[in-house]
Amino acid sequence: MDAKLLDELYIRQTIERWAVWRDAGDWDRFETVWHPDGVMMATWFQGHHKDFIRVTQEGWKKGVSILHFLGGSAVDINGDRAIAQTKMTISQRGDVEGVLCDVVCTGRFYDFMVRHDGEWKVLHRQPIYEKDRIDPVDPAASLSLDHTALAAMPAGYRHLAYIQTRIGYNVKMDMPMLTGPEVDNLYRRGANWLAGGDGEFPKF
Repeated sequence: MDAKLLDELYIRQTIERWAVWRDAGDWDRFETVWHPDGVMMATWFQGHHKDFIRVTQEGWKKGVSILHFLGGSAVDINGDRAIAQTKMTISQRGDVEGVLCDVVCTGRFYDFMVRHDGEWKVLHRQPIYEKDRIDPVDPAASLSLDHTALAAMPAGYRHLAYIQTRIGYNVKMDMPMLTGPEVDNLYRRGANWLAGGDGEFPKF
């Protein structure tokens, strides 16, 4: 098999294991997909992957339900570095204004991948949030949102931000979306890092 294609398969394998092991709560194996310095950027958390595991476990104990589903991927490789973009959905279930709801957000995982000790690992994961929606689990339920608060949320993940702020999370309001300066800057950082630059990663 072509070496580049084999690397793409291993990268995709790592990304798929991330989703399966994280959503299954298989924390020991989940940690193995990360580079030792791996960082997770999400609407509700930004920081080192070990802290991400810890706060996710804490959220589970409080009943927070966030799941992931993956679609197609595209990978660019340069030596021991790669940028992987993978279509995904984030699904969160929770109480919204007294009504049990599902929020589904469609986007991409934009991953800075690095070969570490011979294996591909996630160094930096930055989701791109493209569009979302909210639906009552019971289709007969009546849901009334605070439209002023909703309108103040970022367009690509406003319903996700709405439910997360309602349950007490401090949501980052300048995440990359389908278009805009944040995603343009992310693409620039990715191209620079793939070419050997520093990636301009945030410090935690």
